Order: sequence, then structure tokens, then C-alpha cells
Amino acid sequence: MTEQMDQSAARTLAYQPVQVTGRLAVGGLLLAGLAWLVRGVWEMRLAVAGEPASGPPDQGFGVHRPLNSLENSYHLVSSAGGVVVFLCAMLFLSWLTRLRENARALSGDTPKYAGIWMFLGWFVPVVNLWFPRGIVVDAFRSSAPGRRLPVSVNVWWGLWLAGMLTGVGIVYRDSTDRIIERAYTEGWQLLVSDALVVAAALAGAFAVRAVTAAQVERIRAGQVADAQVAEPV
Repeated sequence: MTEQMDQSAARTLAYQPVQVTGRLAVGGLLLAGLAWLVRGVWEMRLAVAGEPASGPPDQGFGVHRPLNSLENSYHLVSSAGGVVVFLCAMLFLSWLTRLRENARALSGDTPKYAGIWMFLGWFVPVVNLWFPRGIVVDAFRSSAPGRRLPVSVNVWWGLWLAGMLTGVGIVYRDSTDRIIERAYTEGWQLLVSDALVVAAALAGAFAVRAVTAAQVERIRAGQVADAQVAEPV
């Protein structure tokens, strides 16, 4: 009996507190969505104002003209959004790390993807098209075998890819001045991309909640079963 109680306690200690990190990740995603919504509003303002007669901020050959007040404020909005997105990424990765460790403890299996891909998987070309989703899916299936993958996971990833492939998703290469130029010349494309990013953030929040709930349910069911076994007859 003592051995069974010790095994139950060991399993309990092996689980990482995923609920708090899940809530923080949800908050980070919603905040990132809000930041991108504000960014979209500023891009709409730029599109309505129209490009100044002096041309785009980056005039080529290393020449940059002085920015007007609206362009300066967009730089501030963009910088603030970058800070929020970085915070969101850290919270999401913290949640994903704990989710993955709990999945390993629940299943006893080695995760399908090496730990380094939780970070590099977002940036390495080609593999970034499916590795991040694959890590979440692998953790979910190890945590809740036989259960259907939440629809929100696929919706989140589809929207994320759509936003990324437009060239102005959360991870983008254009400079802020180049984005301002695009707002003047192709504002509707930027707004579509912004809408995809905001929708991806919302769907991601639902996905984190659903995956976390499935794992917590499995952990609690195991703890209840262990408690019943440990009860004296």
C-alpha cells in the first residue's frame, strides 16, 4: 500500500502546473490580437491620408526622408506591438513546454519532436509550415489518446499560415518604413493580413484552452484513480 501511495505521489510531482501557464498564454494571445488590431487601425489611417508628395519614407539608395507625425506614431505602435508579441511568444512557449512535459509523463513516450524545435520550428523555412502545430498535436494526443483534436487547433494554424504567407503576419521581414509604403499603395492587403493575424490570435486562445482542459482532465482522472487504489479496504 505504501509503495502504491509513493508511486501516486511521484506521478503527481511529475506533472507541471499547466493551468496557470495556459491562462497566461491565452491572455498573451488576446493581447497580441489587440496589438495587431491597433496596428491595423493605424495602417488604415495611413491609407486614408495617402502618400505625401515627397514619396515613401525609404527613398532608396540609403536615403530616408523625415517622417511626418502619423508615420512617427505608426513606428511607436509597431514597436509596442513587437514588445507585446515577444511577451506573447514567451508565455506561449512556457505553456507549450509544460504541456509537452506533462504529455511525456502521462504517456511514458518520447515526444515526436525534439525540444529544440519548439523554438526553431517557428523560423526554419519549410518546417515552420507544420512543426509548431505538430508539437501541439503530439502533446494533445499523448495527453488524451483517442480524443478528437479540437477544431480550434486547425483553425488557429490555418489562420496563422495564411497571415504568414501574406508577408505581414506576426513574423515578417519588411522594415517598418516598408510597411508604411505598403499602407499607402496596397492598404487593403495589409488589412486582410491584419485580420488574419487577429483571427489567428483569437483561435489560438481557444486552442490553448481546449488542449489545456483535455490534459488537466486526464491528470485529474489519474489522480482520482490513484486515490481510490490507495484507500484502505
